[in-house]
Formats: sequence, C-alpha cells, structure tokens
Amino acid sequence: MSCILHIETSTDICSVAVSEDAQVIYEQENHDGHNHAVQLAPFVDEDIRFAENHAIPLDAVAVSSGPGSYTGLRIGVSTAKGIAYGRNIPLIEVPTLKLLATPVLLYHEEIEENALLCPMLDARRMEVYACVYDRALRPQRGDKAVPINYRGVQPEVVTEESYLEFLEKGPVYFFGNGAEKCKGVITHPNAHFIDDIVPLAKHMAPLAEMAHARRQFVDTAYFEPFYLKEFQATVSKSLL
Repeated sequence: MSCILHIETSTDICSVAVSEDAQVIYEQENHDGHNHAVQLAPFVDEDIRFAENHAIPLDAVAVSSGPGSYTGLRIGVSTAKGIAYGRNIPLIEVPTLKLLATPVLLYHEEIEENALLCPMLDARRMEVYACVYDRALRPQRGDKAVPINYRGVQPEVVTEESYLEFLEKGPVYFFGNGAEKCKGVITHPNAHFIDDIVPLAKHMAPLAEMAHARRQFVDTAYFEPFYLKEFQATVSKSLL
C-alpha cells in the first residue's frame, strides 16, 4: 500500500490531503477564492511535515489534472511536478470530473444502479465542462481514440436538448459548480441535481490509490494539465 500527497486547485477551492492506504490522515482546505499561489505552498509544507513527523514516507504525489481553471491547474500541476521531481517519487494524474463524481458514489446511496452521473464544472455563461459516466466511471460517449481519462470530456453550451439521449433512457444525476445554472434549463423528469459537490483533495484518495496500485504514472517532465480550452487573457480597453 502507499502514502500519497494529493493536490487539488482546479476551481476556486484550494485543498491538500495526505492518505495512507487510501484513508485520508490529514487534510486542509481553503474556500476563500483564487489565492492558490499564496495558499498552496504552506498547505503542502504542512501536509508533508505531518507525514514526516509520523515517519510515513511519501510514495507518490497526485494532482487534479483538469479540466478547470487555467491558472489553478497550472499552479497545482507545477507544484506537484516539483515535489515529484525533488523527491524522486511518481506523479499521478486524477481527472477532475472523475474526482467530482467520487463523493457522489461514496456518500449518495439513493442513486440507482442504472443511473448515469454527469459532473459539471462552470465554464462561464451557459457553458460547462462535463462528462457522462456510469457508476464504474466509464465514459458513455466520446471518441475511443481519446485516452480513457478524458474520453467524452467536452465543453458544452447547455440547452433544453442537452443530454436527452441519456435522459430518455433513465436517471441522470447532475452535480458540480456548473450544474446549478442548468436546473432551470434541464427539466426532464429523469434529471436529478445534487447540491454542494466540489472537487476536494481528500476525495482523490480512492482514484489515486488505484492508479498507484496499477502503476499508472505520468511522465513528470512532460506532463501538462488537461486545460480543454486555450487560455484567453483579458485585454484592457483603451481610455483614449
């Protein structure tokens, strides 16, 4: 089994956790907004110090790999790569939408066996980053040529017609910070919404532990987050 450091910065929440044998033994969260550049390093230092004080060597570092905030992902992945390289330990990617689905699978027993899960991250206006999974987190759409971790993940402008191909067949559960704005648009009777589901480092443990057991590591030197959309800087308007 293993001890893994988990880093999650894909949204406006900054969180870090340490797990041993898939059980979280230390965690920290900050929900105050996009101050990851200030908050992340102290969190990481404290979590590593906790593990070292308990004589638990780190076996790997896992990072939420996107989609999500361009800046947040860049900060989290850069930090994780630095730790992995400096300590000569493997780097594990945890797709953010699969991470978002983890607490739903763990804590919501009301979900039917045939239900589909649709985690959504806000991508501004009526657009979301989303994917449709079954309960085994297998994507239900997408090009099979795309790596399984990101197959079916796409930006989508939500309309009344969105996800009808799945809703006509059975229950679909929508959640994440992109789902709230969809409540008034997706009104099919098979559509269900779960509130207050956010990506947190402590929920990365099951996915990261599975990847570690299977030795599914990424190349520390060349790994990049899954941004999904290119970064677009805001250009200030001229005052003249």
